Amino acid sequence: MGVRLLPEWVEQDAILIAWPRPQSDWQPWLNQVEKTYLQMAQAICRFQTLIILCYDTILCEHVTQLLKNKLIPSERVVLLVQYYNDTWTRDYAPLSAICDDKPCLLNFTFNGWGGKYPADLDNAVNDQLQRKNVFNDTQFTSSTLELEGGAIETDGLGTLLTTRQCQLESKRNPGMEHDEIIAMLKSCLGHDRILFIQHGKLIGDDTDGHIDSLARFCSPDTIAYVSCHDSSDPHYVSLQKMQQELQDLYQPDGKPYKLVELPLPEAIMSDDGDRLPATYANFLIINQAILLPVYNQSDRDSECQQRLSEVFPNREIITINALPLIQQYGSVHCATMQLAMGTVTPASTVRNEYKLHHHKLIY
Repeated sequence: MGVRLLPEWVEQDAILIAWPRPQSDWQPWLNQVEKTYLQMAQAICRFQTLIILCYDTILCEHVTQLLKNKLIPSERVVLLVQYYNDTWTRDYAPLSAICDDKPCLLNFTFNGWGGKYPADLDNAVNDQLQRKNVFNDTQFTSSTLELEGGAIETDGLGTLLTTRQCQLESKRNPGMEHDEIIAMLKSCLGHDRILFIQHGKLIGDDTDGHIDSLARFCSPDTIAYVSCHDSSDPHYVSLQKMQQELQDLYQPDGKPYKLVELPLPEAIMSDDGDRLPATYANFLIINQAILLPVYNQSDRDSECQQRLSEVFPNREIITINALPLIQQYGSVHCATMQLAMGTVTPASTVRNEYKLHHHKLIY
């Protein structure tokens, strides 16, 4: 089977999210984080379909009311009752690819970032969505390889960017040798080059160094990355080393990559006094727009907005308040997963709980 993982900037059918619920670690920040999710919902629904997972019917009714209050049109939303452990769909939702010249979805195993957290419900989401006809007749291929969407970046042309500390961490694929993991990554994703970054893990990051918090492909020849020039910051040495690693990378034709600096946010601390892994690299590319996480740091927020507007001149840069998200160690990209054009059943034909509740339970 000819397979090729698709880059994020290709045309998309939908974005998939899982709504934060009260009976979870989100409870202390629930009001704030729901405002952030509504911000994302409003932005996404301007351009494409939004698929929202709700843990139960009570949450479904609640979310329906929130969406209605924001005048988000039902034709742009698919709202489904679905069990899940956590809201970070980036790491357990299916990956969009091309298989034998047709859109397809790749379903990998998810074990809670190497067994750190419960993940049995998250790992079952994709199969259940397929049975609910969310993915229509799209080819759906499953693999026993443990792979998280936030751990990889692709140029769409056969080059994969990832971090060694995450991808080759022993608890993700126990019993597999490093060479075996690398061979499976190349085979399953249709890539012949893997570029490994060895430095740059952010303090507070419990994913073992996901690449989507550090460096992102913006096009086949351009990488945006987190930079730090403050020698008093504890990230300084590792991010300087990562910058050098990126400068030493080359495209398949031998040319260096165009590198775009995104400054590291000033330190954001948890209520317990621990530094949180805030990053501007965790942006989401959608149809005609970029959702950029911001952290109420006006100078750095604006600087990153300007730099990404230069990288993506044909996309609107929409800022999203990510301060609530970072309380649980993630940001905008972590909370979302894009589904490429041709992979999703039209919203009008899916059993859409938003439409049912919108018309039957609220009015």
